[in-house]
Amino acid sequence: MKIKYLLCSIFFITLLSFKAYKTENQQSWIRINLLGYPTSGLKVAVWASKENLSPSSFEIIEKLSGKVVYTSTNISSFGEYGPFNKTARLNFSEFKQKGEFMIRANGILSPLVIINDNVYEGAADFCLRYMRQQRSGFNPYLKDSCHTHDGFVLNGQKAGIKDSAHFDASGGWHDASDYLQYSTTSANATYHLLMAYRDFPQVFGDEKQANGLDGKNGKADVLDEAKWGLDWLIKMHPKKNIMFNQLADDRDHISMRIPKEDNQYGKGFERPLYFITGEPQQRGKFMNATTGTSSTAAKFSSAFNLGAFLFSKTDKAYAKQLAQKGETSYQFALIKPGVTQTASVKSPYIYAEDNWVDDMELAESARNFTKDKLNQKSINAALNFAEMEKTTPWMLKDTAAHYQYYPFINLGHYELAKQLKGTNKRKIEGYYKQGIEQVWTRAKENAFYRGVPFIWCSNNLTVAFAMQCGWYKNLTGDERFSELEQANFDWIFGCNPWGTSMVYGLPTWEDTPTDPHSAFTHLKNYPIDGGLVDGPVYTNIYKGLIGITLANDDEYAEFQSDLAVYHDDYGDYSTNEPTMDGTASLIYLLAAKEAQIRPKK
Repeated sequence: MKIKYLLCSIFFITLLSFKAYKTENQQSWIRINLLGYPTSGLKVAVWASKENLSPSSFEIIEKLSGKVVYTSTNISSFGEYGPFNKTARLNFSEFKQKGEFMIRANGILSPLVIINDNVYEGAADFCLRYMRQQRSGFNPYLKDSCHTHDGFVLNGQKAGIKDSAHFDASGGWHDASDYLQYSTTSANATYHLLMAYRDFPQVFGDEKQANGLDGKNGKADVLDEAKWGLDWLIKMHPKKNIMFNQLADDRDHISMRIPKEDNQYGKGFERPLYFITGEPQQRGKFMNATTGTSSTAAKFSSAFNLGAFLFSKTDKAYAKQLAQKGETSYQFALIKPGVTQTASVKSPYIYAEDNWVDDMELAESARNFTKDKLNQKSINAALNFAEMEKTTPWMLKDTAAHYQYYPFINLGHYELAKQLKGTNKRKIEGYYKQGIEQVWTRAKENAFYRGVPFIWCSNNLTVAFAMQCGWYKNLTGDERFSELEQANFDWIFGCNPWGTSMVYGLPTWEDTPTDPHSAFTHLKNYPIDGGLVDGPVYTNIYKGLIGITLANDDEYAEFQSDLAVYHDDYGDYSTNEPTMDGTASLIYLLAAKEAQIRPKK
C-alpha cells in the first residue's frame, strides 16, 4: 500500500511539475469556476488556446490518487475570442463524484476543480464583510467613526430650504473606493439585501451585532446590513417634501485616504447633500441630464415597503415608520415623472441613469407587500409601467453610458409576475425571455457564452443577468437558459479569459484581486474581503479614460486583447475598483446558488 501511495504521489507531483513547466511558454489554458461546482449541477470548463488546436477529448484526474476518473468527448468547439485563436466548452456535468480534481486536455492541466454540495456555503456571508467595511458613520472594520458631520443642503430652494442648512445624513455605505454616497445605488443595494433575506433566509448566519462588531444579536447579519441601509435612506428622506440624491461629490477624489473626516467641501467637516429637484443640476462646469424625481424616489419606496414587510413581525414600530416612508417617497416619485442623475463638479463621469419606469414598476409592485389583499390598482399601474420598458435596454445593445440603465435588471418584472396569474403573468415572463434571448444571440457565438457588453461595471451587469436567467427559470420552469445562467456565474469566479475570480478573497485558495483600486488595500494593506470589482471593459473604452496609469507590470498582459482588458492593478479604476451595489447584488446571487443545493431550515 505504501508503494502504491508513493507512486500516486509521484504521479501527481509530476502533473504539477508539468503544469509549472508549461506556464513559461504556455499557449493553452483551461478556465474553470474556481469556487467549485455542485455535485448535480451544470459543470463546464473552457479551453482557450493561442494555437490553432482544440482537444478531441479531456480527462478528469483525482487530486489525491492521481488517477484518471473520467474521460469525455463532450466538447463544443468555437473559434477566436479575445486573445485566443481556438476555444471550446468542455462539459462534464454528468460527472457527479465529490472531491478535488484537475481537468487535463492536450497535456494542459486546469486549476483545482472542487465538486461537492458545500462549494457555495458561506459565500454570501463572506461578501457581507465588504458591505460592513463600506459603512459610513461608525465603521466596524476600522472600529472608528467617519463622516459624522454630514451634511449641508444644496439646491433645496423648492422645499424652502436654504443652501448650507444642516441635515443629519451620517450613516449608510460608501459607494466604492471613494467615499461618495448615492441614494440610487444605496436604495438598490438595500433592496437586494432585503430580497436575499426574504428569499433565502436559511443561508445566512448571525455572527455580528447590528453595529457590525462581533457578537450574535438574534438577527441574520444580512438583515442587520439591510437595516443599516434603511436607516440611512430614512435620513435621506427626512420629510415628505424632502429627498436627497447624493452625499458628497467628486471633489472626494482629491486623494486616496482612509475615511475619517473630509474637509474639502468648504464647510468644515460637512459634506454637501444634493436635493432632488427634478431639474438638471450643475456644479462646476458639468450639467447632468435630470428630467424628474421618479428613479431615486421609486427605489426608496420599494426598499421601504419591502423593509416594512420583513420587520412587521419583529419590530412593529420600525415597520410602521418604513411603511410611512414608503408612501411619502412614492408620492415624491410622482412629483415629476423622470430620472434623477447624479452631480459632478470636477470630472465628466456621473451615474448617467436614463430609465425610470422600471423603478416605478417595482414601486407599484412593492406597495402590495404590506397588504393583506393585493391592490389591483397598483398591479394595473405596474403593468402599465412594464409595457413602457419590456426589456432592460442594455440587453439590446453592445454598449451604454455609465449606469445608463440602472439597476441593470428589471426587478419589477419579477415582483410583479409573482402577483399575477394567467395571460398577464405569461406576458411579464415573456419580457424576461426577450431580454435573455437578445443576450443569448451574442453569447452563443463564443465559448464563454459571453453576451454581456464590456461597459464600465460589466461584472455588475453579469451578476444581474445571471439573476434574471434564474428568475425566469423559477417563474416558468423553463430551463433552456440554465447553461447561459451558469456561464455568467462561472465568469465571475474565473471562467473568463484572465482566469481570475472577480471577487476579492473568494475563493481564498486561487487567483483573486489583490491590488484593487482601493485606499484600504493601497495605503494600509487591509483586505477588502468579498468586494466585487468592476470587471473588464472594452479596450477602446479603457484607452479613452482619464488618468489611468498602471502601477505595476501587467500580470495578465498575455490575455489582453483588442476586445477587452482587465487589470488587477491599483492604477486601473475602470476594471479593478470594487463597488458596494454590485457586491450587494452578488450577495443575492450567491445566496440563491447556495439555497439551490441546501435544504431549507
